[in-house]
Order: sequence, then structure tokens, then C-alpha cells
Amino acid sequence: MSQEERLDATDDFPTNKEGELTKTLLFATLLSTFGSSLQYGYNISVIYFPAKFMKSFYNETYRERNNINMDQEILSFLWGLTVSFFPAGAICGSLLVGPLVDNCGRKGTLLANDALVILSAVLLGSSRAIHSYELIIVGRLIIGGCVGVAYSVVPMYVMELAPPNLRCVLGMMPHLFITFGSLLACLLGLHNNLGTEEGWPILLGLIAFPALFQMILLPFFPESPRYLLIQKGNEEEARQALQKLRGWEDVEDEMEELHLEDATEAAEKNMDVYKIMEADGLRWHLTTIVILMGGQQLSGINAAQHYSEQIYFSLGFGEENSPYVSLLLTGTLMFIIIMAMCIVETIGPRNLLLMGFGICSVASIFLAMSIELQKTIPWMDELSAAFLTLFLLGQSVGPDPVTNVLVSELFLQSSRSTAFVITGTLHWTCKLLFTLVYLHVENHVEPYSFIVCWPVCIASFVFLNRRIPDIRNKTFLDIQRIVALHMARRILMKSLVVPNY
Repeated sequence: MSQEERLDATDDFPTNKEGELTKTLLFATLLSTFGSSLQYGYNISVIYFPAKFMKSFYNETYRERNNINMDQEILSFLWGLTVSFFPAGAICGSLLVGPLVDNCGRKGTLLANDALVILSAVLLGSSRAIHSYELIIVGRLIIGGCVGVAYSVVPMYVMELAPPNLRCVLGMMPHLFITFGSLLACLLGLHNNLGTEEGWPILLGLIAFPALFQMILLPFFPESPRYLLIQKGNEEEARQALQKLRGWEDVEDEMEELHLEDATEAAEKNMDVYKIMEADGLRWHLTTIVILMGGQQLSGINAAQHYSEQIYFSLGFGEENSPYVSLLLTGTLMFIIIMAMCIVETIGPRNLLLMGFGICSVASIFLAMSIELQKTIPWMDELSAAFLTLFLLGQSVGPDPVTNVLVSELFLQSSRSTAFVITGTLHWTCKLLFTLVYLHVENHVEPYSFIVCWPVCIASFVFLNRRIPDIRNKTFLDIQRIVALHMARRILMKSLVVPNY
């Protein structure tokens, strides 16, 4: 089928009636995000609250084995492994997403992932009783791999379950639960809760409960209908899944859409990373998602999160009060994400991204100036905190929750998992490089990291404004047609430009 025939077919396709947020769809979304997406936010944050007690445990264990205290360099090395093995494991998990979801299904992958989460929880939770810090390091590597898988699979699963009119808002749910995981880690990690010398193994081992909850209940919910029909060829199971998700018997319009998508992407079956990079028809899509994910990670978000503790310390919040500040800030970011979810179907994901990168562009330049000036002007501390909060709010409006929504929207079924392999690997590679490189040169870079990141925010804003059309409330095939027309229009406009001599 040629590109023109594909576009004509989508023009004649019947319009689906507007989907409703049924109980099955809502609970499948909540269950997958609570059981898997929450692990990201929880595990990336929880390690810092009991850090001093864990380092003391490392030293005590080493002393029991060798009758001498651990050298500071060895302790720093082991703690560096504990922290960096999380994003390193996530990179490995991201690379496995494609074959896992294409062979085991979206739901099947999440269930298998839950078993590994529980294994890592056992290793982390029993490390103190067994007197082995090696279990913590291995457990962090395993849970990192699980989070790397979940980061890509959950939005893929949720977006494929949802009807077009609910796809964006439900697609932002994974990031809402990532933030909720950070909030939960802040709350449980308080020094009067589990952030204590006796409580930290329990704090690390609690990750088993969301995974166990998901493992028990998720089998009762449908697999992705698109996966069942397009990739497994099981039409009857796909129809039954759609009927459960939509809450009505007549799903033939949507079944026809799935059949049409299956026929449309006949030439794009079994797309691996090399094939998707060589495919001319997907080059624009691939460039777009790489720039989006690169813009999200290189806009300064990691530096902003790192600087937050120092900036709030400068306002007079002591070490004992800093967790409460983190708790308040994370709660505020959750509120902003919920507000963005309420308006995304009205203004569209494109405009949310533009808004987010625009806010980050303004906040980053002023944040760099205020951090530098606060060395000599005391009242600049308050401005630094205000600009930092504004920057984090900008990230929460668009770049953080919306990027994976567009990754799901811009690709059809057979190439979607490969697209998530690419963006997930890029996401976690940036996290790992920040952990390994930036934290060692921060004293030399200081606030100028935001000056370096400022052009990334501007470039992302300009690219989004010029290259991405409005695709809200559209079917996946409609989106392909809109993108093709948008690209054709840009090529035509370029060809009509007459150079001045």
C-alpha cells in the first residue's frame, strides 16, 4: 500500500464515538502506574534519606570482616556503585523493552517485571540482617533494570488501552505516579518514620508491596487490544478486550481501525533499532523523539534537582528540615501535573510542551544569575529558591509528563516498542552521565550549568513550535496522516522560497 493510498484510507475511516473513562480502563491505568511507575520516583529518591546510616553499615560490615575501618576512598567507591547502578540497570532494562513487549505483551512484561522487583526488595530488605552490603548494590542494579523496563512499558500499555479522546490525559498518569513515588519516599524517609538506623532496610524493602499488589490484580485486566490483534493476530481476544475497556458491545469501528493500521504498517513489521534508523518514512519521527527526550534531560532538570537542597539550605532550612521542604515541593509538583492533566485535552500536548520549555528557558537564565549573585547579595537566596521552583514547575507542566505521550502517539504498533527502546536508553544514559560526570565537576561549573542548558531549552521550544503539529484527540492513523501532510507542507514551502540575488 503506497503512502497516498494509506492517507486516502484514513480519510474514509469512520469516526469512533467518544470513549468514556470506564472502571476497567481507570483501574487498569491506576494499577499499572501504581505498581510500576511509582517504583521510579520511589527508588531514585529513597536512597538519599538513610544515606548516612547505610554508609555506617558499610563501614561496620567491612570492620567485622577485616578488623579495620573501611578506607574513605573505598566507602566512596561502594556508595558510588550503590547510586550509579540504579541508572546503569535502567539502561539495561530499556534495551530489553522491545523484545519483551513484542514477545510477552505489555501486561505480561509488567507481571514478569514485578517478580524481579520483589526479588530486589528481598535483597535490599535482608542486607542488614545478613551483614552484606553487596546485596544492596546488586539489589539496586536489579531494581534499576525493573524501573528501566517500566518507564517505557507503562505509558505504552496505558496509551494503547485508552480511546483517542482520553489518550493524552491517561498517558500523563505514569509521570504523576513517578512524582507520587518521590513524595512517598520523602514521607517514609523522614527521621521520625523509617529514615533511621533500624528502619532503613524496611524503607528499601517496601517496594515489594506495590509490585505484589499489581502481580495479584493485573491478570484480571485486559492486554493491549492493539498488541493482541496487530502483533499476535488474535482478533477475538482483541474484540473482547475492547468491549471490556469501552463498556459497550459495538466496537467494530475500533476493530476496523486496528485492521487498517495492521495493513498500513505491513512494510514496517519487526522494526528493530537499526531498521527504524534506516527507514526514510520514520526519520522525522525518530528525530523528533530524540530531540524531545534530549531536551527533557539536557534542559537542566538534573542540575536543578541537585541544587535544590543547597538552595533551600541557604534560606536557613537545616538538615533536619530539608526533608519537609522536599515533601512540600514534591506535593506542589504533583498538583501542577494534575492541573496539566486537566487541560491537556483542551490545549493539546504540543502547547503544554511549549509552555514548559518556555518557562524553563526564562527560569534557567535567571536562576544562573541569582545563584552567582547570592554569594555577595544575601537576599538573592530567596530569588534563587523562587526561580528554582519556577523551573521545576515548568518541567512538570510539559517536558516531564508529555514526552512519553508523544513517543506513543507518533509511532504505529510495530515500531512503537523500538521507539521506546531508543528514548528510554537516552533518558537513562543522561541520568547515568549526570551521576558520573556532573557531580565531580560541579564545583567548577556551579551555576553556569544553567547557562549551558539554556540554549537546549530555547532550541527545544523552537523545534516544537516549528516541527510538531497539533495531534490531540486523534487516532494513531490520523496522527500519521497529519504528520505526513505537515511534512509535505513544509517541503512545499521550502521549494517555493525564491533566493534573493
